[in-house]
Amino acid sequence: MSRYRSLFSWLMLPLLALGSLAALAEPLDGAAQALHMLGYIGADYPATVADGQVVDAGEYREQLEFIGVLQGLVVALPAKAERAELEQGIAALKHAVEQRQPGADVAHQARQLSARLAALYQVAQTPAITPDPERGAPLYAQHCSVCHGDAGAGDGPAGIGLEPPPANLRDAARLDRLSLYDLYNTLGLGIEGTDMPAFADQLDDRQRWDLASYIAGFSAAPAQGRTQFRMADLAGRTPAEIVAEGGDGAAFRAQRAHPTVEKRGPQQLIGHTRSTLEHSLQAYRDGHVEQAYDLSVGAYLEGFELVESALDNLDAVQRKTTERALMAYRQAVQDGASVAQAAQALELAKVELDKSAALLEGGAMNASLSFFSSMLILLREGLEAILVLAAILAFLNNTGQQQAARSVHVGWGLALLAGVATWAVAAYVIDVSGAQRELLEGATALFASVVLLWVGVWMHDRRHAAAWQDYIKSSLVGGGGRFGFAVLAFFSVYRELFEVILFYETLWLQAGPAGHGAVLAGAGAALVVLLGLAWVILRGSRKLPLATFFGVNAVLLCILSVVFAGHGVAALQEAGVLGTRPVAFFEFDWLGIHPDAWSLSAQALALAGIALLYGRSLLGERRRTAEQA
Repeated sequence: MSRYRSLFSWLMLPLLALGSLAALAEPLDGAAQALHMLGYIGADYPATVADGQVVDAGEYREQLEFIGVLQGLVVALPAKAERAELEQGIAALKHAVEQRQPGADVAHQARQLSARLAALYQVAQTPAITPDPERGAPLYAQHCSVCHGDAGAGDGPAGIGLEPPPANLRDAARLDRLSLYDLYNTLGLGIEGTDMPAFADQLDDRQRWDLASYIAGFSAAPAQGRTQFRMADLAGRTPAEIVAEGGDGAAFRAQRAHPTVEKRGPQQLIGHTRSTLEHSLQAYRDGHVEQAYDLSVGAYLEGFELVESALDNLDAVQRKTTERALMAYRQAVQDGASVAQAAQALELAKVELDKSAALLEGGAMNASLSFFSSMLILLREGLEAILVLAAILAFLNNTGQQQAARSVHVGWGLALLAGVATWAVAAYVIDVSGAQRELLEGATALFASVVLLWVGVWMHDRRHAAAWQDYIKSSLVGGGGRFGFAVLAFFSVYRELFEVILFYETLWLQAGPAGHGAVLAGAGAALVVLLGLAWVILRGSRKLPLATFFGVNAVLLCILSVVFAGHGVAALQEAGVLGTRPVAFFEFDWLGIHPDAWSLSAQALALAGIALLYGRSLLGERRRTAEQA
């Protein structure tokens, strides 16, 4: 027997030794194991025969043994009328191997049986969230490179002397016979009898898909083919299948190594949410809580979240109601509610999804709705940023620090460039997933909240003329202070800008060619209002006494800090990083107030920080007054 062993080698040897399949208690686990076996046979059998002759006797014997194990796995699955047909198909596969039929034919039979088995037992072979090889790269470096090598050639330092040796992940001929799901499945199950561990407890569903996509990149080259493949094909089919059908194999390899978020219409996106939630409930019934939760997150981020801005333009109340229903189902899964309770939450969510779908079915918006929607988007997203910028610029101008004001202009200018660049990269180079968007928004909002709180308290401390004069030559408004103001300006604008671009992209499509003029007019009107607001703040601030001006600015920035804290937590909840805890409270999205315990707690923490810092400031002021007396 050769030293080379495939990625799937030795999978079932312990089961053969024990002679029992009792360990496979979970139906979905058994189906996944069977799919794992079929993937192994389809990938490795072709190398064991040539022209009807066995070329590797040891490997060929293992193929026969594994088919026997596969038959036992299928028999152990829950009884269904169609299972007999599946058993017959596996018997035919065994016969083909015994007859030493061509490798391509056997591999094709194995792939067909995989598709039939996955459909029969509802095994999801498509990721809920589009895989991202950029997220998979550090996972590979952490968990895989020590054995498989940095480039995947199986030459890692920990792989020296292992028997069987680590698989060569750059073997293009072999990777062409494996689907992305096969790689994902192997990462979850591991390979018994080898040093390849199961990562199901260390890596969640999303991470295993990301890592599988990264591994697929070892055998892929950049391709310029125009063929676009659906995510279901990229995950469940192999390059060899695509080539056999006359398809563009190079494009398929390239796309599964760098999957793009599919561009779908509102009805398709809501349909994706509905079907993914049904898969989530099925996984929950089968006891796979983590998978069910990941699917519930993906259902929102890769579906409904992408139509929220369009729905907001038609009925903001319905958008919020639907979003809350989706979050309620997700939380039921996370809290370990009964299957009946989770199913009830899902039914309520599906009712709201149907209502939202009906609203979005109308097609293009009329001109007046396009105009006002466009204006409200820019006003809603730009108001917070313009308030921060105008307040800081007024502060610097009133205190004679025009040079420091230049750093603020540099900050928001760089934010504009960064926002446009991010949009361009997301639109033309890679696709930014829903999770990445929400994580980006949440992280920048929380960071801006902290910086705003710091600047607001700092302004309060300097509200008296004497205190300002003592501090005016300090480094805070010198190099360090200018950098701080530039950072604040950058994050205040960048946080809003990318979301504005995404909203306008959706509105542009929804308005249709006839409504594009109204969209541009609405954006222009909002820009005029925002610039007018900034002018009023800058001009009006010159008439205020220094102490009053500083105090007003400090209060404004601290309020915005609380708003950003609420928005940041809400974004992280949508990304699935944090759970939800609905409470009886009012909602005011413009102020970041959501009826949720975590979001309100973050805002309460920001308020406590303000009270603590202001209390410290007042104590210091009293101490200085007492010393002067």
